[in-house]
Parts: sequence; C-alpha cells; structure tokens
Amino acid sequence: MSEGRVSQDASPSDLRESPSERHANPVPLEADPAEQQASTEARGVGPVPQDAASTTSTRSARQGVNVHAWVELLRLPALFTVPGDALAGAAAAGARPTPRTLVAIASSLCLYEAGMALNDWADRAEDAVDRPHRPLPSGRIRPTAALAAAGGLTAAGLALASTAGRRPLAVAGALAATVWSYDLVLKRTPAGPVAMAAARSLDLLLGGVAANGDIRRALPSALALGTHTLAVTTVSRHETQGGSPWAPLSGLATTAALAWSITHDDPTRDRQPGRDWHVGQDQHAGGDRKPGADRQPGRDRQPGRDRRPGRDWQSGGDWQPGRAAASAANLVSLRGALAAVYAATAARPLFHAALNPSPQLTQRAVGGGIRAMIPLQAALAARSGAPVTALLTAALAPAARRFGRKVSMT
Repeated sequence: MSEGRVSQDASPSDLRESPSERHANPVPLEADPAEQQASTEARGVGPVPQDAASTTSTRSARQGVNVHAWVELLRLPALFTVPGDALAGAAAAGARPTPRTLVAIASSLCLYEAGMALNDWADRAEDAVDRPHRPLPSGRIRPTAALAAAGGLTAAGLALASTAGRRPLAVAGALAATVWSYDLVLKRTPAGPVAMAAARSLDLLLGGVAANGDIRRALPSALALGTHTLAVTTVSRHETQGGSPWAPLSGLATTAALAWSITHDDPTRDRQPGRDWHVGQDQHAGGDRKPGADRQPGRDRQPGRDRRPGRDWQSGGDWQPGRAAASAANLVSLRGALAAVYAATAARPLFHAALNPSPQLTQRAVGGGIRAMIPLQAALAARSGAPVTALLTAALAPAARRFGRKVSMT
C-alpha cells in the first residue's frame, strides 16, 4: 500500500482514528519537490528542468523568425534571375561556358545580394512609413547588420571575380561601384533607372569576359537586358504609392519591342554561331587570354586538314545541309517560344497596372518584370546559337515563380 492511499480491504474500524492520531500522523497530500528530485536521481534519471521545453521552443521560434527575416531582406527568390546573366553573356560573346563562368555566377550572386541588403539599409526611413513590415523597420534585423552584410557580400563578390582574371575583376568592380552608387546616391534621381540598367548590362558582360569571349558581340544582348531593366525600374519607382499608368504603358511598349527584336533574324549572328556546352574544347579555364588567341595559323586552319571536302571545319563533323537546316529551324522555334514566354510573363501584370496603377498591382508588375528576366536571358542565349544554355536558363523560371509566392521579390 502506497503512502497517502487507503487499501480496499480495510475494515470500517480501521478507517476511524482519533483526532490526536490524525494530527500526529497527517496524510501527505503531495510529495515535496525536493523528495521527488531525490527519488528521481536515486532511480538513475537526471533532473528535468521545468522550463526546458518552453525555453527550447522559444529559442527555435526566434531562430526561425531571424532566418525568415534575412530571406525577406535578401529577397532570395530573385536570385534565380542572376545566373542567366552570365550564361547569356557567354553565349552572346561566342564562348562556351567554362568553370570561370561558374565563378562569374557566384560573383554576381554575391554582388546582387549586397545590393539587396544595401537597398533596405538606405531605404530604412522610407520603409518605416510605407512598408513598416520590412525586416529593418520592424526591428527583426538591425541596420548595422544589414550594412555589414552588404559590405561583406561585396568583398566576397570581388574576391571571386579576381580568381577569374583581371578583366572579370575590372567588370565586377564597375558593377559593384554601380550598385553602391545606385543605392546610396542615384536611386531617387532621374539617373536611377539608368544606373540599374547599367548594372544588369555589366552583369551580362561579366559572363562574357569570364568565358574569354568577344565582348563586342555581347553588347547587343547587354543592351536588350539593360533596356528591360530600365523599364522595370521605372515602374518600381511608384510601387509603394501607385501613380500614373504611363510607366506601365511604356513598359508594355518596351516588352513588345524586345520580343520582336529577339525573334528578328540577324544575318551577322548566322555567320558567327555561338558556342554551346557540347562544342569542341577550345576554351581554357584560366588566364586572361585574348579572344581568338588559340587559333594559331597552321594549327586550326590548315587547308588540307580542316577544310577537307565533306567536312564541317567549325564542328569537326560531316556537313549535312538537311540536318543543319533542321537545327536552324529548331533554334528559331526555340527563341520564338522563349520570346513569347518573356512577353507573356512581363506584359500581363503591366497591363493590369496600366488599367489600375494601385500600389498592389504596381508591385505585381515589378515582380512580373523581374521574373521575366529569366525567359529573356534564355531567349538571348538561343538567339546567340546556344540552345542548351537557353534551356538550362529557362529551367530556373519555375523555381523563381514558386518561391516568389512565399517571399516577395520587391
């Protein structure tokens, strides 16, 4: 029989006791906490703090909130729009992607996120009024931490670019200077959209330089991407308070013009097809080599070696006119489809914002313009004769759309 409990076999006489006995032998209602802990330790079980579960739960909740705040600050879904810059730049420059292209992508990612953190640091006073839910005005992230992150990411981006050579470092340095100038000085001036467009164009050129391509051939693609960025940035200047429908209308016109230019045949590009992932090994991963330096006379273009009848001296395979025509037709169809996806992704929210330029619809138009950069990059790669690069770039679009539903890109 345990303490404080009566046996069922006890007689009624056993249940009766005098007041003195009851006072001398009181029935314990509950055990002393110290005795419980001693008993627990005697059984070989360590003491369990009463606040352990609540403390662990609170700590986990705080860590989750902090991680989500940084995801929101850095706008991580927008990162899917960055790799296509370097890939499209390498294709437009007539080069095959190399390991240095991956370095350029990593550098671009760091510089892009540096701009995101610096943007919120510079806008913390404005966001406190227009968007108090943002990580800095809400107090979830300290402004000094955001500024330190911007500086660290910028240093990391430049360090990565330096491993690819002096020319990529020079382009990355110009890109970093443009990003910091935009966020700190130029954003609220008429030159703001132009600075943002220049940053995207430089990011594409970084991919071309890192792959040792011809930078002059990449200029039209850089101009196209910069023009789209200029239109999106112009619309974004009214995303917190709404505004005139003229900015979305100009964005629609820009989208239509770019889609037409991508599908328009360029004879100069047909004479100089770009290289894709499967083309011959004629690019090196390191060094600052000038374009065409590997084409030495007597080695790459010997009359009796590379120009034999029935051979395609560019690809090294048998020349088959019907097969080449089919490949060209497939490439035209691919870039036409990608241009259509680009136009649909950007035009629909822009049209809604033009009908009703409210803050909510304007923000959707800006988000659509950011996501539309992926099919635009893919279409530019296809126009440069790199279908594999185009398809790899386009494969990033579903992920950007999926994660963009959870965390805003604007």
